[in-house]
Amino acid sequence: MATSQPAPLPVQKRAWDTRERILAAAVACLAEDGYAATTTSRIQERAGVSRGSLLHQFPSRDDLLIAAVQHLAVQRAGQVDVPEVAGTIDDAVEQIWLTFHGPLFTAALQLWVAAQHNPHLAAALRPPEHELGRHIRELITGLFGPERVAHPGFADLAPVLLASMRGVALTYTFEPRDHRSDPNLAAWKRLAHRILDG
Repeated sequence: MATSQPAPLPVQKRAWDTRERILAAAVACLAEDGYAATTTSRIQERAGVSRGSLLHQFPSRDDLLIAAVQHLAVQRAGQVDVPEVAGTIDDAVEQIWLTFHGPLFTAALQLWVAAQHNPHLAAALRPPEHELGRHIRELITGLFGPERVAHPGFADLAPVLLASMRGVALTYTFEPRDHRSDPNLAAWKRLAHRILDG
């Protein structure tokens, strides 16, 4: 007795799934291998797609990496959910710090550095990064809560936290360690308390 075969996916759905696999592979390659080693051949191999499928979706490496930038921005934006109810100041600082770690931040960092010498990539990077910045501001408001955000000192605190966390996170590229025990974390919490509890 012949067994029934599952119905094939619609062409549009198959194309979308292929695109998602390619973009996910590009982000993983950026995070693990770096920008220079993220070749179309390496991405094709990792995604498990044919050369023709990859070239049909992305005719050039720049096209692929620009699409990966946008894909990455969406992923990073969804990395932390904005809570309905604000937690403690310490919780808020810890959650913000978490966004500067993991493969998504590492992949983004590779693209930021590459964009310095690639105007096409830099131009493509700006809009999704601006959108991500908007999401991060919403995230910070949700984490700290409207009452703390309305504090006169909050407008100074938020950019200082983001800039200093980003700077410290960059040092992890050459000195890997457990980010949960970073001594700066306690300093950021003290600073937030000093400003918001005063």
